[in-house]
Amino acid sequence: MTDTGEWLPIAGHGLIGDLRTCALVGNEGTMDWFCAGRFDSPSVFGSLLDPDAGSWRMQTHESAEAVTTHQFYLPDSNILITRFLTEAGVVEVQDFMPVLAADDQDHRQRLVRRVIGVRGRTTMTTVLAARPDYGRTSPDISEVDGGLLLVADGVRLGLVASVGLEVDGDDVRATFEVGTGDEALFVLEVLDGDSGGGETLPTVDPEQSDQLMDRTAAYWRGWLSQSTYTGRWREMVNRSALTLKLLTHEPTGAIIAAPTTSLPEQVGGERNWDYRFVWIRDAAFSLYALLRLGFTDEAARFMEWLSQRLGDSRDGDLGPLRVAYDIDGGVPEETELDHLRGYRDSRPVRVGNAAMGQLQLDIYGELIDSVYLFNKYGPGISHDAWTDLLRVLDWVMDNWDRDDAGMWEIRDEPRAHTTSRLMCWVAVERMMRTARQRGLPGDIAAWSRVRDAIYERIQEKSWDPEVGAYMQSEGSDSLDAGVLLMPMVKFVAPNDPRFVSTLEAIEERLVSDSLVFRYDVEESSDGLDGTEGTFSLCSFWYVEALTRVGRLEEARLALEKMFTYANHLGLYAEQVGLTGEQLGNFPQAFTHLSLISAATNLDGELG
Repeated sequence: MTDTGEWLPIAGHGLIGDLRTCALVGNEGTMDWFCAGRFDSPSVFGSLLDPDAGSWRMQTHESAEAVTTHQFYLPDSNILITRFLTEAGVVEVQDFMPVLAADDQDHRQRLVRRVIGVRGRTTMTTVLAARPDYGRTSPDISEVDGGLLLVADGVRLGLVASVGLEVDGDDVRATFEVGTGDEALFVLEVLDGDSGGGETLPTVDPEQSDQLMDRTAAYWRGWLSQSTYTGRWREMVNRSALTLKLLTHEPTGAIIAAPTTSLPEQVGGERNWDYRFVWIRDAAFSLYALLRLGFTDEAARFMEWLSQRLGDSRDGDLGPLRVAYDIDGGVPEETELDHLRGYRDSRPVRVGNAAMGQLQLDIYGELIDSVYLFNKYGPGISHDAWTDLLRVLDWVMDNWDRDDAGMWEIRDEPRAHTTSRLMCWVAVERMMRTARQRGLPGDIAAWSRVRDAIYERIQEKSWDPEVGAYMQSEGSDSLDAGVLLMPMVKFVAPNDPRFVSTLEAIEERLVSDSLVFRYDVEESSDGLDGTEGTFSLCSFWYVEALTRVGRLEEARLALEKMFTYANHLGLYAEQVGLTGEQLGNFPQAFTHLSLISAATNLDGELG
């Protein structure tokens, strides 16, 4: 939120992180979302969801109307720069979380804010209002070792600065001036547990901060230099890759779906979900996107995380895998935080996600397809992993024809979703391919019979000859943009008349300009009230479908239009509203990975 009490647009933010957690910084200089320690920890700064839930403001003394701000990333990095342009002068705030090396065993989690005088002389104010546990507590603040120690609800934070700090009740304030070439430095560090009274706070040294920033920039640029993409849309693809990397939990290899919770799909509505977890579906698609760009190390680390889930899995009514997990492989329950207003009064605010208790059959296709790609482009899977996959496939072969919640996680009665059948077909077919490529053991004859049965079921039950399209579910009157995946996963040829006709039906009923609804919520009940925006993942799938059917100029135009819906930094939320506003959790891995896929495939076809 701004100091005037107005809510910033969801798109009015940049993202910084240290491969363990992230922070959102508004384009007016306020850090309004930060979870200390890791992505799914309770927030310390949560004013994104309630003005009283904590923030770290950085602002000039001029009125908001007299200040112009610009926000951008240091090129090829995740170091965020916010510039304040005033009549008195120009000030630059550089925000980052230091990442010094891959697999840094001595990593220290720090938020670094450098305030640099660019021109003139400007008076600045900062107010740090830490409110741990989603705003339910305030810290005890004490002076320690030349800085301040903030302690509340198991969170210990050390704050040091190169300017004088003033404790004002539960907040910390500072007012200072910066002239041309001046620097004011602030470092907030997440400290380990109970130190027994002996605290070592971060030091404040402009020269050291230069080194931290230089080394962090070098890390990001070094990582990005591994990308093999050199196509037309390099800037957008690179930003998407950097964003996916920010959503990676380096110590475990887990890839989360988004760093936020409960940003609404409809402002004022109830479609507000916690996405700070590892969705098998999202992570599998992320793996594909990273492999396309040559980032095999990230793919290998995620496969290690996934192998642990496979090894721990036990068959049951919901199958051997859950839809999503936390970073450690747990399945937290969904609860509501009644004390929070929610973004622009969109309630409820949820933590945890009940979708983890749903049956969603499509995850097995996405999972096994990612294993197939890793086996094809990476070093290959182990014997133990293959043994686990055989057990998973046995379950899929026995359960593929069940009704489920589908890939859109409906909270209504289960159905025979076409995309669920489609991805079960992918699961069987990719196991057959992998076995043949590697000479791995498996009952390919039995697999082929099930594969063919699924294929025939989709062609007979999901195809509606009157509409001329594959429908959302068997017997349904509704369309679903998820079927755009069919040629991408090799279920149908892109020039198959049935798919061409389906694409035309989707264009007529679900496409608005270049934007695509995943389904019509008024036509297809999903168990929730209200509406939602167009689904950006599906919009990029539409680009890829146009590419595959050979409508290349239309695909290029649709892609260019989608780029206009990115925010000022090239970031996307989950959805786009009717007036172009971004909706849902932000930034969303799904959107960025589908951008990478659409851009790389279209590049290849354009030559």
